[in-house]
Amino acid sequence: MLVVDRTERASAHLVRVHLGGPGAEAFLAEADPERLAATDAYVKLLLPPAGSTLEPPFDLDALRGTVAPDELPVRRTYTVRSVDRAAGTIAIDFVVHGDEGVAGPWAAAARPGDRLALSGPGGLWSPTPGSGTWHLLLGDEAALPAIAAALEAMGQEARGTAVVEVASAADELAIARPDGVELRWLHRGAGTPGELLVDALRALPVPEGPVSAFVHGERAAVKAARVVLQEAWGLDRSALSLSAYWALGRAEDRFQAEKREPVGDVFAA
Repeated sequence: MLVVDRTERASAHLVRVHLGGPGAEAFLAEADPERLAATDAYVKLLLPPAGSTLEPPFDLDALRGTVAPDELPVRRTYTVRSVDRAAGTIAIDFVVHGDEGVAGPWAAAARPGDRLALSGPGGLWSPTPGSGTWHLLLGDEAALPAIAAALEAMGQEARGTAVVEVASAADELAIARPDGVELRWLHRGAGTPGELLVDALRALPVPEGPVSAFVHGERAAVKAARVVLQEAWGLDRSALSLSAYWALGRAEDRFQAEKREPVGDVFAA
């Protein structure tokens, strides 16, 4: 059980929640060091639905016998944006669009002392060290925390391009990065999420030498990017870290279920 230490508005639609307390100290001490050090490290959050009076920690088995299914806490997956071991805190970035969803409104309303139940971490990807690999980082707001963490973890000798699609210029962040890694921001406006990312990928020249691609975001966009990277760029699957973080028109519960179906496989032909 972690406790909200503080929150900050990182951009127009991004709220960063810093979590601490004894639970955070235990989490940092017990978590798999390799997974927590990965720049795509993620945790599973348990959040009560809007208007609920339930308070963590949650005994889901007991609750299933006492409350309606739509009143149960829901599980949501979020990237660990950063770890501050000296302060004993971890930071998680939440995309907030008004009252939409469960996690965003929770983060927008979070105050110091609020409690949060989580488990994890998962994740194993980090940028390849050295200058021999050209890095491609491609994603939307959901992938921005992992992309930012990857850029900050790269050595100054790193080379590559990061392309991030957000709603508008108000959603851009200041991110430290090596001089040899270009950072491009795309503003979708009212457009379909992911379309600008795929168009930008198609317009990129194919790099020479080894390539490592980290492409995460909306499912249809990730699938389209996979086709470009494997068929046009000729990349082996081992060079690709591809994952759909979300799917347009799907709540996470349904989206996660579809990951076990053909529609959820980003590598399907």
